[in-house]
Amino acid sequence: MNKIYALLFIILPTIIFSTACEKNQAVEAPPPQTLTREATGYYCLMTVVYHNGPKGQIILTDREQPLWFTSVRDTIAFTLSPEEPKNIAAIYVNDMSDADWDNPGEDNWIDARDAWYVLNSKRAGGMGAPEAVPFSSEEKAKAFISEHGGKIFRFNAIPPTYVK
Repeated sequence: MNKIYALLFIILPTIIFSTACEKNQAVEAPPPQTLTREATGYYCLMTVVYHNGPKGQIILTDREQPLWFTSVRDTIAFTLSPEEPKNIAAIYVNDMSDADWDNPGEDNWIDARDAWYVLNSKRAGGMGAPEAVPFSSEEKAKAFISEHGGKIFRFNAIPPTYVK
């Protein structure tokens, strides 16, 4: 009988601990989707690829298809709006490090939360409004600033007043 209690004393905590660890593991974000001509802007309902500047996509936990945005500014605004869903699985933006402003790319996505953003540059975004221009490195963001002006921000430091 003592052997059974000893065995339970060893096994039970192991099971409880491993179950608790499984619940605390980070869920891997779904990968970004390729931008196609069928992608329609979430706010403007216009074809995303017909707009200049960087784009964004947000993947929600309860949808397979991403929500598309004609500008990074609109992408960030979605995350800050109390009216929008908060079940965000991933946020991606075009990496403008080596991208063409008129055609920033279909597959050059970076995690929006890791990007370096240039705000208040001379470049306008997809809807002609001021744009938050994303880069995968601070060096590329600084190079952009030397040509187009602006100031560098990280995702969580972008002022809500800039995107609303």
